[in-house]
Amino acid sequence: MSERFLVVPVGKVAGCPSGVHTDSAPGRRGEGSGNGSCPVAEEHAVPILEYSREPNKYGDGIPKENSPFINNRESDKGNLYDGKNMALFEEEMDSNPMVSSLLNKLANYTNLTQGVIEHEEAENEDGVKKKTVQSPRMGTFIGVYLPCMQNILGVILFLRLTWIVGTAGIMESFAIVFMCCTCTMLTAISMSAIATNGVVPAGGSYYMISRSLGPEFGGAVGLCFYLGTTFAGSMYILGTIEILLTYIVPSAAIFKGEGKENETAAMLNNMRVYGTCCIVLMALVVFVGVKYVNKLALVFLACVVLSILAIYAGVIKTAFDPPDFPICLLGNRTLAGHNFDKCLKTEIVDNVTITTKLWSLFCDSNSLNATCNEYFKLNNVTEIQGIPGLASGVIKDNLWSEYGPQGMLVEKKDQPSIPATETSYPSTLPYVSNDIATFFTLLVGIYFPSVTGIMAGSNRSGDLRDAQKSIPVGTIMAIATTSFIYISCVVLFGACIEGVVLRDKFGDSVKGNLVIGTLSWPSPWVIVIGSFFSTCGAGLQSLTGAPRLLQAIARDGIVPFLHVFGHGKANGEPTWALLLTAGICEIGILIASLDSVAPILSMFFLMCYLFVNLACAVQTLLRTPNWRPRFKFYHWALSFIGMSLCLALMFISSWYYALVAMMIAGCIYKYIEYRGAEKEWGDGIRGLSLNAARYALIRLEEAPPHTKNWRPQLLVLMNLDSEQSVKHARLLSLTTQMKAGKGLTIIGSVLEGAYLVKKQEAKRSEQNIKAAMATEKTKGFCHVVVSSNLRDGFSHLIQSAGLGGMKHNSVLMAWPSLWKQAEDPVSWRNFIEVVRETTAAHQALLVAKNIDAFPKNQERFSGGTIDVWWIVHDGGLLMLLPFLLRQHKVWRKCKMRIFTVAQMDDNSIQMKKDLQMFLYHLRLDAEVEVVEMHDSDISAFTYEKTLVMEQRSQMLKQMQLSRNEREREIQSITDESRSSIRRKNHSSWQPDGQEEHVVQLDDKQEDEAQLIHDRNTASHSALVAKANAAPDRVHMTWTKEKLISEKTRNREANVGVRDLFNMKPNQSNVRRMHTAVKLNEVVVNKSQEAHLVLLNMPGPPKNREGDENYMEFLEVLMEGLNRVLLVRGGGREVITIYS
Repeated sequence: MSERFLVVPVGKVAGCPSGVHTDSAPGRRGEGSGNGSCPVAEEHAVPILEYSREPNKYGDGIPKENSPFINNRESDKGNLYDGKNMALFEEEMDSNPMVSSLLNKLANYTNLTQGVIEHEEAENEDGVKKKTVQSPRMGTFIGVYLPCMQNILGVILFLRLTWIVGTAGIMESFAIVFMCCTCTMLTAISMSAIATNGVVPAGGSYYMISRSLGPEFGGAVGLCFYLGTTFAGSMYILGTIEILLTYIVPSAAIFKGEGKENETAAMLNNMRVYGTCCIVLMALVVFVGVKYVNKLALVFLACVVLSILAIYAGVIKTAFDPPDFPICLLGNRTLAGHNFDKCLKTEIVDNVTITTKLWSLFCDSNSLNATCNEYFKLNNVTEIQGIPGLASGVIKDNLWSEYGPQGMLVEKKDQPSIPATETSYPSTLPYVSNDIATFFTLLVGIYFPSVTGIMAGSNRSGDLRDAQKSIPVGTIMAIATTSFIYISCVVLFGACIEGVVLRDKFGDSVKGNLVIGTLSWPSPWVIVIGSFFSTCGAGLQSLTGAPRLLQAIARDGIVPFLHVFGHGKANGEPTWALLLTAGICEIGILIASLDSVAPILSMFFLMCYLFVNLACAVQTLLRTPNWRPRFKFYHWALSFIGMSLCLALMFISSWYYALVAMMIAGCIYKYIEYRGAEKEWGDGIRGLSLNAARYALIRLEEAPPHTKNWRPQLLVLMNLDSEQSVKHARLLSLTTQMKAGKGLTIIGSVLEGAYLVKKQEAKRSEQNIKAAMATEKTKGFCHVVVSSNLRDGFSHLIQSAGLGGMKHNSVLMAWPSLWKQAEDPVSWRNFIEVVRETTAAHQALLVAKNIDAFPKNQERFSGGTIDVWWIVHDGGLLMLLPFLLRQHKVWRKCKMRIFTVAQMDDNSIQMKKDLQMFLYHLRLDAEVEVVEMHDSDISAFTYEKTLVMEQRSQMLKQMQLSRNEREREIQSITDESRSSIRRKNHSSWQPDGQEEHVVQLDDKQEDEAQLIHDRNTASHSALVAKANAAPDRVHMTWTKEKLISEKTRNREANVGVRDLFNMKPNQSNVRRMHTAVKLNEVVVNKSQEAHLVLLNMPGPPKNREGDENYMEFLEVLMEGLNRVLLVRGGGREVITIYS
């Protein structure tokens, strides 16, 4: 024994035996410093695994030892186990690794991003590229809170929130903000539960939804989220251009128009031109220097924060020193202050009354006697403050909504006004009016994009120090902060700003200033510049994130046509995805209206949030074992409310956009379902399907199905060849044509042998059958059984296939066409046993003759008939099958004919009328014919055919009997010979009185071959020759008794073979043969040209000695017919005349 091998009782302190020393591993705590020292008792009592990131540092440090008990000399296999303690598990180390190696792999696991965070590459002075790998260091504030804040606060806050407050009023604006913020908060709670349920690689919401709801939902919602992010880029770019052309450089407009309508059209064209240029420029920036976009993200965030601080500072300042932004009113109508400087009709200069610029806008000349607009004459102009401040009490005027159609003038309700007789006015007059029709649901769709962006933290999960802690805390805190900002802004805007200014979307009444900028401190330009850079940065972020999301979806391989977008530059940049994103962005740019683009991306984001809530609710309700989120403050009811709120907001915002978005998602779902790659991600939808299936199966088992619900649930018994391939693929075609994808289909097959030996062949067989099912478009299940013999295997399938109420009620199989040529009668005996067992199980049986001649699914019959020969009533299955077949395209144009047989005592005319009435009540369209079969004498042909059948059966029985007897004789002789040899070895003497003649056994196999006759011989002449021949000379140990019995047996065999040709046929068999022959003549006469013939299948004989005769009867019955389907009912009614 090696000196390192030391057996220590577990849990006891072991002393150091004499002559044995223990090498101490360096650096181990508590070990001795010398070779003769003993380790501390605790290390012997309990083996401790020290955690280390370095590989192969677990265990006690003792190297693996070559031992005569363990065959480990092949060092190239690697270290399968450490030391000698794991030798018991040595053979399973390949499939079940040691815990130490597993922990080491988990400790060294790196969470690489899939594409949301790009792999940046640095270049040194020599131009050699090197990849910088940084360990995740970001915490909650930097990694989640600030990115979410940056993505949530954006263009809507600066450009549209004041207009929403003025149009909807404080109360309804509060309702809009509260609904949207509640929706995102509930979604964040659900997202936190999913994100903390294990490691979430980069990919954000797409990864979470796809792994929770499956590839179909994941792909559909992932692409919707991608489209939403792409259109968000369009919205940000449009916001950037709107700020640029409206508030910063209005003179840069290329197109200009006179009047409101022309100005609006010109503005849209300017947005299209500048937006296209902007998107090209941004795409180039993202393509060339994407790392600078990430570095500038902090600058963009600073712009947002400074802008919000400027707003709050301006609100505080209005309480004691409101800013001076006068508004000019004509009567109660608000005037746009672009083209005049003084809110006066006339003014006195040097004691002379002169007209102002405002006069010239409403009159045809500058003279006091000019013809002016009627309303201008009747009403005076008034100047009021646009920002009266917190203490002014203007909040009471802004509580309620002011919706109106397109072109409605912005009016101050409490201002005195004299109405004019003319209701219409020219578009050239400087009134402030609605550019679009306003209503509550429109404002919901426009506002919702301002609360999106809650996924920013989960998208950065790969860069977080502790993602499972940071994502919930950071996201929920960011939503809480932004919700407070939005709600406070709604109240403060309504309390500080005049209502007519709030409803002035583009700030025309304040001389083209940004409305929210008039409130800010110290200058409106703080908001203008800040909002410009924040929207520009948000657009760059969208163009950076959307292509990477598309790349992640493409690399998952679930959408085949997106495969090309998974490729990119050498450093992983998604070039093709960027081009597609820019193209889709251009669609939003061509729409050119921010108010029209916002509801579109609202739909896609709401659909994404809906499925996040659905995923959390499904996982919680299913109580999946793997559902163990670290975030505990969730509930399925909250997720359900969030899901319902998302759905409601979709239809509130725009019902037609909602339907289009759902249709797009549905089309993607079905495409992935039919054409996409099959992925198994352990998703919740699969668990939901299992629960629904379990519930349905329990309900189904409560009672058998009603006759109206009965349909053939098929068990198809398939035969496989030596290479485990399907022999008769047309059985699957017939199944498809009969089922049309409805009901249960189980394809069963049996392999002969032991499962431990044949399990790989069973798997290969199952794969081959599934491939054949896919080729023939057969929807169902596959079940391959390994059994000691085929008969037991088929019996097990008939008894146990299916589950609960979803069990088969019919068995479909092919007719054993080569049963006469079969060397072994087991083949046709198995067939008869299947018939007997289906009858005993009350299951229907369908047997297809010439199955390889049946049509493929691609074939189409342009005419012809399906003939049903209704001999006996066994539940109506014969009527139902042609109806089901004619539902398929192959048989659709075939006509159905029903034949029935009348005996001598039957009234054939009345039978035909009754059958026609019966078919009428069954709602079956078929031709009816009654065939009369008169009693006739049994023909000589029938008699002779029966005699040949019985002679053949008797010969086969005698051959089988002779073979079995001789095999038993060989076994007994061999056993006695072996026992005599053993006795001879134990004793060298023999008794004198023994009269036994001993002959040594020369060759056992050779003697067996001499004794066994060729069982394939079917000729009676050969049998007679063998019977008359002398017994084979066998060199074996014989006794007198055995010699006499052998001669007697040979004599009896000779007599049996000679009597074979003198026998007379059984009268019962003659009558059955007569029926088969006569019925076959009638069927062939009427249905030889039919595409398919359905016949009642007679039952097998109760006496098993007539099994082979039964096969002969069936063969005669089907002779001369091309395609035959023998049908045997299951003992219950399967068709009814009642509704």
